[in-house]
Amino acid sequence: MNFTTIEASNSTMHSLGLMDCLEICMYSINLLFCLPTHSYIIWLIITGTGSGVASEFFILNLSVCELGICLNSVIFVSSMWFKTLSSFELFLQGLSFTGRPMFQCLICVERYLAVVHPVTFLKYKPIRYRVICCTVAWIINLVSCLCCMFNLTSQNRYIHTWLSSMQILLVFSIQLFCVVAVLRALKQSGPGERGREKKEENHMKRRAFNIILITTVSMVIIYVPHIITGFSEIRTSDSTPTHWFTALTCFIMAGFVQPVLFLHRTGKRSCLCSS
Repeated sequence: MNFTTIEASNSTMHSLGLMDCLEICMYSINLLFCLPTHSYIIWLIITGTGSGVASEFFILNLSVCELGICLNSVIFVSSMWFKTLSSFELFLQGLSFTGRPMFQCLICVERYLAVVHPVTFLKYKPIRYRVICCTVAWIINLVSCLCCMFNLTSQNRYIHTWLSSMQILLVFSIQLFCVVAVLRALKQSGPGERGREKKEENHMKRRAFNIILITTVSMVIIYVPHIITGFSEIRTSDSTPTHWFTALTCFIMAGFVQPVLFLHRTGKRSCLCSS
């Protein structure tokens, strides 16, 4: 999420400051870890190693979006020296502002329906509903990318910051509602069963509860710093690179949680570590 593009593109580029070097390091980490991880996830889903394309369709689209964010990291670093790439780099920012939150929100809503409203989930389980949702999400992403490309200027920066912060706040609120409802449902005891079956059910619930809890914490780390920093910038008119660096770091580092959980669930985490 390139929060300091305007300042970087307006600098001389002849010498890199401390913040520029730190940003390059963060984007390099994002590229080195996310690119192979999400490429591997896409390969697993397409080859049917996981639960199949239909059940993992939202995660597939999220991984494709994350590859776009990885490309954005390359373009951001390159635009330090090649200013002609700045427009394309601004275009790809829409994937960070809208893409990741949108697809993570779809995943949370799907889990919410599966746990809290299973009848409704089975009704809308066929892949055509997922395709419709993802098509709408990609259209919104394209609009966001175009807005970033044409409107993220010094004159419109605060308007864009306000809109993106409100958008992320809305999506985060939906996700938070879904995960809290799922956690409450998992803590409730199920119908009485015999000892061994009840132990197995409790073990599965406990495992699902821990995964959802980890996902919730990662969501807070990803989105809350951006929301606080965005509204703080609007109030104080402070848009320096230092102002956004904490939000950028949280966005990149907490973004590793979702793919690691997927690989852990499919039993392929050891394969990634050994590669």
